[in-house]
Amino acid sequence: MRLDQDPRSSNTAARRRKPAPLPPQAAIRTTETVVHGVTLRDDYGWLRAANWKDVLREPDVLPADIRGYLEAENAYCKALMAPTRALQKDLVKEMRGRIKEDDSSVPQPDGPFLYYSRYRKGAEHPLICRKPRNMAGKSGRAGEQIMLDADALAADKDFFDLSDAAHSPDHRLLAWSADEAGSELHTIHLKDLESGNDLPDLVRDTTGEIIWASDARSFFYVALDDDHRPSRVKRHRLGTPAEADELLHDEADAGMFVDIDKTQSGRFLLITIGDHETSETRILDLDRAEAQLVLVAEREPGRQYSLEHHGNVFAILTNAEGAEDFKIVTAPLDAPDPANWRDLIVHKRGRLILDHVCLKGRLIRLEREDGLPRIVIRDLATGSESSIAFDEEAYGLGMDAGYEFDTNTLRFIYASMARPAETYDYDLATGARTLLKRQEVPSGHDPAGYQVRRIFATASDGARVPISILHRADLALDGSAPCLLYGYGSYGSAMSASFRTRPLSLVDRGFVYAIAHVRGGTDKGWGWYLDGKRGNKHNTFTDFIAAAGALTEAGFTRRGRIVAEGGSAGGMLMGAVANMAPELFAGIVAEVPFVDVLNTILDDTLPLTPPEWPEWGDPIRDAKAFETIRSYSPYDNVTAQAYPPILAMGGLTDPRVTYWEPAKWVARLRATMTGGGPVLLHTNMEAGHAGSAGRFDSLKETALAYAFAIHTVGEGWDGAGSTD
Repeated sequence: MRLDQDPRSSNTAARRRKPAPLPPQAAIRTTETVVHGVTLRDDYGWLRAANWKDVLREPDVLPADIRGYLEAENAYCKALMAPTRALQKDLVKEMRGRIKEDDSSVPQPDGPFLYYSRYRKGAEHPLICRKPRNMAGKSGRAGEQIMLDADALAADKDFFDLSDAAHSPDHRLLAWSADEAGSELHTIHLKDLESGNDLPDLVRDTTGEIIWASDARSFFYVALDDDHRPSRVKRHRLGTPAEADELLHDEADAGMFVDIDKTQSGRFLLITIGDHETSETRILDLDRAEAQLVLVAEREPGRQYSLEHHGNVFAILTNAEGAEDFKIVTAPLDAPDPANWRDLIVHKRGRLILDHVCLKGRLIRLEREDGLPRIVIRDLATGSESSIAFDEEAYGLGMDAGYEFDTNTLRFIYASMARPAETYDYDLATGARTLLKRQEVPSGHDPAGYQVRRIFATASDGARVPISILHRADLALDGSAPCLLYGYGSYGSAMSASFRTRPLSLVDRGFVYAIAHVRGGTDKGWGWYLDGKRGNKHNTFTDFIAAAGALTEAGFTRRGRIVAEGGSAGGMLMGAVANMAPELFAGIVAEVPFVDVLNTILDDTLPLTPPEWPEWGDPIRDAKAFETIRSYSPYDNVTAQAYPPILAMGGLTDPRVTYWEPAKWVARLRATMTGGGPVLLHTNMEAGHAGSAGRFDSLKETALAYAFAIHTVGEGWDGAGSTD
């Protein structure tokens, strides 16, 4: 049945229904705290397990009363979604049909080998492979070596997520890491690629990142502390116990995270310490055995920078000296401090430089202007520039520098909302583009059957909010179509208007699929981000509401036909707009939603809280920040009003948005709302923030969300709300 038909004409809708089951009622165990003279009352704080850190490692230790409640919520969600069971199966089948089951990546050259990943037909997890470089272009699996079989490693495990697979510079060893609980605690393993044997080296509780030393006798990694914070950089020397690993840096500031990388030249290890607005980098010369860490520029609040290396200089991407949208400076290797920074690519307001990389003789940058990305190649000898861009209303563009430095080839990936991803090699000398791969959609896909649009909403303060739109080319734009409107709007993350196969299951059923590029992201530059954080956070919510209004005014949909969707911080956006404009939406899908904002940001015992203060404000020490967060925190602003149907989805072992946030929110909604609904909670008891790790297993969660959206705007819930 198409969604623009009258559902009352459907036999399915007309048949007699059983009474809806009653929703679980969470026990009320009230606690009160006083902050800045304000009494905060929390009826459902008991849902946070006292041993939750242990739950991250071993989910079975979750207290029985909490497990019982979450399982009751899952049973209720399953019961109410039962009429969509066949639809969910159809959706999984459709979405799986768009995935090439034996897909493979385009091989990347490195020395004598080509490295790539591929899938066996039907496999959930990849094979990590290589073959001799002189066999490039030859068909079949001749010469292939399967370095790692992640599907075999995942067998009989409830959860398995391969994080990194890094071959050593001498191509003899493979270091790989995996998370087996969804809690983002990764264990690093080693494998001898010549014998195929696993080595005894084992390093636990890491972020999963692996950087090899140049001599292939050791590797670097980031260890998590007892609070789950990436705080220590260590060197593991092969054949030695992990307990003996050398400590390079131990970050004492609880508000800072630590990350590692390597320059494209391979010469320098980069240790980056930072939060959401400040960074500091220490470097280690990997070509010198006796080298010590060197600080490039000490942390200065609000200043960010990142390094690349070419010849005798560093190329540094930074927002220093008022360069809000970033610039690129150079500094000598032996004196990289800010006193020696010299502008190479000057700051241009509105042109946000997102990333940069050096290949031999060239500096390449990825930037965005007017909401659209492009790649710019600069010849370092002549200063001449050329660019890679596309003439579409909305598209996504990314670059992959690969493993090598001395090369004339840059790889980039292009896609639009209607056009599957295309992988190209770009000849830096001639400008020639070679198409290497076009994403296959086995069940069939004709880009001409879809229309991509880009419109703007006018926010309450006059700001122009971009909206990327995808719909069937033959869809009647008379306001009758349902719409799924996606939003995020935090941490400066821009929402790419690239190709996604899953939403096609909605679009092919008559939906308009739209992305609201709200403030809090960097879709229109760094200022767009600053206008959606801390004291300006309300702009994120009002932008989203304005986007919904613009879609109705332009005839793409109408009020009450829009299902809003967002995850993580985007889930907070969902909670906020549900409180602010519930009548505007037919339904809300909130995935791992950050909805208990005030309690979380007030709790500095939570490991991920101090690094969040630059994004949201510090409500412990700043009364104004406290009031700002309190004014929008979804959990704290649930009111006695009718709410649209809501589906909240969480993960038991999620260390980022803990499982109790959606659980508490759902409990308060049910206890407070005066009508509407239903409000559903589904907790994945075997996964964390990203949900199920397998490429097909994860389709089930998307199918649940999409079936909820389709049912909500189609047959509806027939009085199954929580206030019956």
